[in-house]
Amino acid sequence: MQGTAKKRDQFKDTDEPKKFSIMWILLILAAAAIGAWFAWNRPVASHAAVTPDSDGVIRFAVDDFADGKAHYFSFKDGGSEVRFFLVRSTDGVIRAALDSCDVCYREQRGYRQEGDDMVCNNCNQHFRTDLVNVVKGGCNPVPLERQQVGNQILVRAADLANGFGYFALAVR
Repeated sequence: MQGTAKKRDQFKDTDEPKKFSIMWILLILAAAAIGAWFAWNRPVASHAAVTPDSDGVIRFAVDDFADGKAHYFSFKDGGSEVRFFLVRSTDGVIRAALDSCDVCYREQRGYRQEGDDMVCNNCNQHFRTDLVNVVKGGCNPVPLERQQVGNQILVRAADLANGFGYFALAVR
């Protein structure tokens, strides 16, 4: 009789291992979902509003970019808006670009800075700051003409207006 009980216990169906596995799978899926939510809902940089002078030029002091951090701006004309950033790159040059790209512009998520890189908030591709205004196309930040004259960086409103199409879908 004792041998029969052992045999029966051997084939007894236990749900404990199944419950344990299912619990771990659900925990991993929940962690992945939370991580994806945080990655997708990363805050977008705030953009300071700028206005051109009577010559149609927006002027920035060179010293304002000494910190090497990206500074974000928005320019509005009528019902249209364009967002852009300026950053002093690792080579000391102040660079300017639209806060958008040819690929991800429909998502309206822009870029964030991580160290010496600008990172697309939509696809997470990294772009070195010293290549902003140099490399264009794809997911690179759209180059924006700028000129350094003495201790000022000049951006023409007409050049910004050329970028309105990248932001036409924006609802703000």
